[in-house]
Amino acid sequence: MFQSQLLANEAGSAGGILGLVGPFVLMFVVFYFLLIRPQQKKTKTRNAMLKALKKGDKIVTIGGLHGTIMEISDDIVVLRVNDVTKLTFDRGSISHAVAEPEDKE
Repeated sequence: MFQSQLLANEAGSAGGILGLVGPFVLMFVVFYFLLIRPQQKKTKTRNAMLKALKKGDKIVTIGGLHGTIMEISDDIVVLRVNDVTKLTFDRGSISHAVAEPEDKE
């Protein structure tokens, strides 16, 4: 009788541990698919966009400044804002490239 109680207590404690760990595993899986994975995809897409930039592309900076790339290096971008003004920015300060609308004739 004593041995059967001992086995029942051990089985109950193992089930209790799984009952405690299960919700944490479930929370991690939910956080991964709702937060971590989409952020990684967004970062990967942004890095690909920054690498694909070239001279003559029209871009918008994080601050909202619109300009055209005049010079570009690994970490510095020189933008032409109007006919006279040229501004220098970090490459990471570019928010997105602006797609030029094609002429429909």
